Amino acid sequence: MSVVDLITMGCSKNLVDSERLLYRLRAAGFRVYHNPQRIHRDVAIVNTCGFINDAKEESIDMILQLAALKEQGRLNKLLVMGCLSERFYKELNKEIPGVDKYYGKFNWRLMVSDLMQEKGLAPCTMPDDARIITTPHHYAYIKISEGCDRHCAYCAIPLITGRHKSRPMEDILSEVQNLVASGTREFQIIAQELTYYGLDLYGERKIAELVERMAEIKGVKWIRLHYAYPNGFPFDLLRVMREHDNVCKYLDIALQHSSDAVLQRMHRNISAAEQRELIDTIRREVPGIALRTTFMVGYPGETDEDFRDLIDFVRHARFERMGAFAYSEEEGTKAAESYPDDVPEQLKQQRLEELMAVQQEISEEIAAARVGQVLPVMIDGREGDYYVGRTEYDSPEVDGVVYINTLDGRRLRRGCIYNVEITDSNEFDLYGELV
Repeated sequence: MSVVDLITMGCSKNLVDSERLLYRLRAAGFRVYHNPQRIHRDVAIVNTCGFINDAKEESIDMILQLAALKEQGRLNKLLVMGCLSERFYKELNKEIPGVDKYYGKFNWRLMVSDLMQEKGLAPCTMPDDARIITTPHHYAYIKISEGCDRHCAYCAIPLITGRHKSRPMEDILSEVQNLVASGTREFQIIAQELTYYGLDLYGERKIAELVERMAEIKGVKWIRLHYAYPNGFPFDLLRVMREHDNVCKYLDIALQHSSDAVLQRMHRNISAAEQRELIDTIRREVPGIALRTTFMVGYPGETDEDFRDLIDFVRHARFERMGAFAYSEEEGTKAAESYPDDVPEQLKQQRLEELMAVQQEISEEIAAARVGQVLPVMIDGREGDYYVGRTEYDSPEVDGVVYINTLDGRRLRRGCIYNVEITDSNEFDLYGELV
């Protein structure tokens, strides 16, 4: 039996594509491994990321490592797919010829047919959205759409993914029901831009209806929402979050900046005042919500005054979770064509460090305020003398965890929710004991 090693780079949306590919490969008769600790010599596939420079470099480094194995005779075939090869097919094919074939982000199903034909296997029909879950079995990512109709000046995603395309609601709900039947209890709802969901299929935003119907499925314990956009935010979603206990009080909404001048150059189509009002409204309508956001520093034309405005906004909004990165020019974007990359790299890094230091203080204060509270915690696993879990305010991979002392010998089940009294905290994580 032929062996395929699949390495996934980048975001959870890529991971869903990899899980679908794994299913099709296994159904075709291949033995499959995801992110293996060692390469099994037969076939290796890299699912690449092409979002920002760091991610692109990581993907290229992985391709080069595997190409070196192939040159040494330790790997028979190397295939590449995903966002990077979708956007830079010609360049990659020229610069890294050791790859046997490049596929894009949307034609990876052809890869299965090619491999089957090469092995002399008969073609067969397979469910398009079936997948092998690679996350711990109790949670999964649900991709509800592909592409983006926004035109942020700095962003290359629309160049890679194309226009926004929603999945039919019934298909999504059926997928959730099937996963619940197999034991999945927690669902991370992901998209390039989830607030646009439904516009192309139904003529109106349907994210609130989708989430509400999902919440009504028996066995769904937690639903968590990622990658919202502030302009045109669907406020009916807040009612759903408020009224359904299994919809986590958590929202990932990328804001990118707070200065009117920078927001305008970014083509974000929202003012600083509107953005502040949005955050205040979300907190008012969903008491206790945890907000995750992302900011960019060093955007072309960003002045010291713009940056100080951003610092003030972060102190005002007190985001529970925040990521940040320095601007890097992406070829083909409006920003690259219209604005010189005029903020020195050293200044970008200084601003990034200052912004994250401010957020560190806020995160420590918010975590410290949890001490003494009793919170429901989903168990993910065990490390030494501690079980490790997450509250509804913590998304897997990107947020903190709760370490639960079990010196009393009690055994906890992965994927189950327990009430935990928080006894201590640090910048990232909480510590607690079972109630």
